[in-house]
Amino acid sequence: MKNNKILRIPIFILFGLIIFFQTALSPAATYVDALGRTVTLDAPPKRIVAMAPSLTEILYSLGLGDYVVGVTQFSYYPPEASQKTKIGSYVRLNVEKIISLRTDLAIGTADGNKEGVVRLLEQASIPVYIVNPRNVSDVAHTIRAVGEVCGAGIKARELSNKLSRRVNHISEKTASLKRPLVFLQINLKPIMTVNKDTFHNDIIRLAGGENLAVNEPFTYPRINIEEVIRRRPDIIIISSMERGGEFERARKSWLKWPSIPAVKNGRIYLIDSDLLDRASPRIVGGLETMAGLIHPEIKNPGPKDQALVCP
Repeated sequence: MKNNKILRIPIFILFGLIIFFQTALSPAATYVDALGRTVTLDAPPKRIVAMAPSLTEILYSLGLGDYVVGVTQFSYYPPEASQKTKIGSYVRLNVEKIISLRTDLAIGTADGNKEGVVRLLEQASIPVYIVNPRNVSDVAHTIRAVGEVCGAGIKARELSNKLSRRVNHISEKTASLKRPLVFLQINLKPIMTVNKDTFHNDIIRLAGGENLAVNEPFTYPRINIEEVIRRRPDIIIISSMERGGEFERARKSWLKWPSIPAVKNGRIYLIDSDLLDRASPRIVGGLETMAGLIHPEIKNPGPKDQALVCP
């Protein structure tokens, strides 16, 4: 009995030393973000702050929700994300709150988070990784990048590949079809739409439509009813966050102009704005929904439950 006990002690110590030296000597991981910045992490992050709703959705889609400690004001998907500590809106972040959460990685977006906030966080020794998706295909690349940084590389690659296949499926289905003229209304008063420099335009294009305002000089141009009547869109789609109320009244207001082909043929639709606005996995659902509205002849374009088809 004594001999066995004596043998167990050095083995225990040996394993402890191996674990200690592996941890102490393991090199830090270095990543390059979308802005070309170098971000170094000593270990996969366990306390992550998502500085935009789309990033919250990406982290949850990768099974990293338990590691998310802070989210922005409108991060309500998935529902459990709404219970996380709020750090302000993505354009007005509370730096002190982010620091107080003992954050070991903050993930932000180039088009929404201010450079000053990033600098303050870095001064507080909080690594900040920035993403910058510009179209639907970029979303899959962003998911892959976030997964690699957060230690979920395998799952991120699987999800990225799956989403890319869905995008390619829609693109192939619509490639040879006639492209109807689509007017996407993203604001009620004043009436506003989108030009070529938006996710919305990319979705319309991939879904087999032609954006009425593709060549407008402003990203989110105002447009009056007379101009819409003159351009005669085949389809009108109103991007909404609700299923009735003002947006339903906006739909009905177009019915006063039967000279517009979209009105004459009953092709006025509502679509959930989150599916078009957020660079997250759900944007592919937005593409599938849009394809189903623009080209109802396509079989199995994807789920349509996020859109209202109104006669």
